[in-house]
Order: sequence, then C-alpha cells, then structure tokens
Amino acid sequence: MTTTRRPGRVRLASLTSGPLAPSSRLARVVVSIAAASLLLTAGVVGLPASSAVAASYPSWEDVQKARGDEAAKQAEITNLEGILTQMQSDLDAKNAEAEKRGDELQKAQSAYDDAQYKTAQLQSQADAADTVAAASEERAGQLAAQLGRSGGTNGVSGSLIADPGEAGQLLYKLGAMSKLTEQADGIYAQATQDRNTAQGLSDQAAVAEAALAVLADEAQQALADANDAAQAASDALAAQQENQARLQAQLETLKTNVDHTEAEYQKGVEESRAAAAAAAAATNGTALGVVSPQGWTRPAGGNISSGFGMRVNPVTHAYILHAGTDLAAGCNTPIYAATAGVVTYAGWYGGYGNFVLIDHGNGITTGYGHQPNGGIMVSVGQAVGTGQQIGHVGSTGNSTGCHLHFETRVGGVAQNPQPFMADRGIKL
Repeated sequence: MTTTRRPGRVRLASLTSGPLAPSSRLARVVVSIAAASLLLTAGVVGLPASSAVAASYPSWEDVQKARGDEAAKQAEITNLEGILTQMQSDLDAKNAEAEKRGDELQKAQSAYDDAQYKTAQLQSQADAADTVAAASEERAGQLAAQLGRSGGTNGVSGSLIADPGEAGQLLYKLGAMSKLTEQADGIYAQATQDRNTAQGLSDQAAVAEAALAVLADEAQQALADANDAAQAASDALAAQQENQARLQAQLETLKTNVDHTEAEYQKGVEESRAAAAAAAAATNGTALGVVSPQGWTRPAGGNISSGFGMRVNPVTHAYILHAGTDLAAGCNTPIYAATAGVVTYAGWYGGYGNFVLIDHGNGITTGYGHQPNGGIMVSVGQAVGTGQQIGHVGSTGNSTGCHLHFETRVGGVAQNPQPFMADRGIKL
C-alpha cells in the first residue's frame, strides 16, 4: 500500500451513506476507497500500516463463520463497527497533535525570523556607529598632531608671553587659543561619545546574536517534533486507508447477509490502485513556463499581492516580519517546486496553513504556504524536480483569500524572494 502524507485534518467520507441495493454495496465501498486513493496517492511514498491494530482485525474466514450464527454475527458487527470508530478516533487524535506541533513550529520559526531581522538591523546600526566613531577619532587625532607640532596649548601660551606683540594682536591670539582649546575639548568629547555609542550597539548586537542561536535551536527542535507528529498522522491515515475498505466490505457482508467474497474485494482494490497510480503519473512532473539557465522556475501564477518585510498581519493585526512574497494565484491552481530538491516538511504550519518546505542544498530552502486540506502532493523525504507539481493554491491558516505564500531562505535566514529569484533568472 502506498500513499502520501496529508496535512491538517483528514477524514475519509462515510462509505455507507445513502440507500444501496445489497448487491451494489460492496462495489460502492471499493469505488469510495478508489476515490479516496485518487486524492491521497499523488507523489507516491510507502508508509507502514499499524501492526498493533492490524493484529485485532477479523479475517474473511471469521466473517463467513459468523454469518451462520445470529449472535455471532451481531457480535462481529459490533466488533467491526468498534474497530472502524477507533480507527477514525485515532486518526483524529493524530491529526490534532500534528496541527498542534505545526502551530508550535510556525511560532518558533516566526520568533527566529523576527529576531534575526531585528538583529540584522541592530548590527547595521552598530556598523554605521562604528564608522562615525572612527571618523571622530581620526579628527581628534589630527587635532592632537597639530597641537603637538606647536607644542600644545602650553607651547602656544609660552610663545605669546615671549613675543606678545601689539595689544590687539595679543588679544586676538589669546582668543584664538581659547577657541582652539574649546574646539579640541569638543572634538575629544564627541569622539568619546561616538565610540561609546558604537560599543553599546555592538554589545546589544552580540547579545541579540546569542539569543538568536537559542531561537534557531528551538525552531530546529520544533521542526523535528512537527515532522514526527505529521508522520504519525500519516501512518494513521495509511492504516485507515489500508484496512477500512476491507473492514467496511466485511461489515456489509454481515449486515446484508450477501456473500461478498475476498476475491471480489481484492479485485476492486487492485482496480482502485491502478486508477490512483494513473492519476499520480498524470499530475507529477508538470512544469510551469520557462526554466531559467540556473535551473529555477516560477512556483505559481498570479501577481504579487504582498511583498517581503515588516507589516501588520491582515488577520492577527500583529506587526511582524512577512518572511515571503504572496502570489495571488487562483484557488486550487498548481504549485510547483521552484527548483529540484528534497522535501523536509509537509504539514500544518500555524498561520501559514498547510505548508511544504524543500531543501535544495547549499543551505537554500523554499517554502510554499496556505495550501488547502488534502492539497499537498508530496511527503517528507521525497525528491522533487524543477517544475514538479507539489500541491495546490489555497487559503488555510491566516489568509484572507487564495494565494501562495512563497519563501526563500539561505542558511535558515529568510531572504526577499523577488531579488532572490531575479538572481536566478525568474521574475515573480
């Protein structure tokens, strides 16, 4: 059985809704599972079923034996219904945990991004202050050298006493000496003040840099926790998808007393798998437009609706860094990998909704947010090519309408996607 992780809450539709003739119910069960498979197997990746739960599943032989005994049949019906209910409860719990961990991941990453942006600004201010301090110190040094050549203020005073000259000239020289001394004191004081300011900003930047390292570690741990939770949810979904059709078919057999055989069920499963594989092949590897000589492409259609930088979040109203660029593409339109890489996260990501993160090597990653529930087409560990469809445009998380939130990062630090992509031959 192969499937792809689905972020957010995933629930397979009821497979017994609506009136069905006894002879058509098993076919409806298989068709329903086939439809679910078409949604869940694009970007096929193998996932394990839950062996702990599987050990308690009834066999087709158990079902056939129970058909001949009304009490046994009712007991088996109750058993099957309980297993199906528990299966859905387990999936709901795993989905809830994945969503919680995804929220924590997004908060940790946003805290790092905001702190990194402010640290960079603080360091820039410290560098500018250092330049001003160096200039002030240079002026003070030049003045000291000038005074040294003339013997300093004491030397100037001595020359005035030795050769006082006319009274008017004496007063002029005394005034000039006073002004020179006053100017020197001012230059020395300004140089000291400028150096203290530069040192203070440098100290603040150093403290901020140390705090940034802690936030980076927290974000990395949050990513690992979110991936674990998403994998658990994916495993629960895989267990449900792997076993629900068979259990539902067995339940229909007991309730209707129609002899649906295991062979009939297996034939339907194989047909649904073939259809799902064909659907996956039809959607993978689709490119958008031109690929640049550097091997990059535009991740989605649509004009830029919000750029990179500090802004007031339109949903939370918090003034915080918008660490990407929004492309106003239509709902459910394709999202493509901007370049080749490996998926390192695919799941719920707090305010960014359903999110995919791709590692392209050399410290470069790209992110794709706000995808609809069930819209992600890849899973963690999957290699993707340039222009391969990885999901769909949606509006989950803190979003006021369908769009792609596209991020570019170098060494984990968010970069402005517009110049980043322009340097790689792509205009957003």
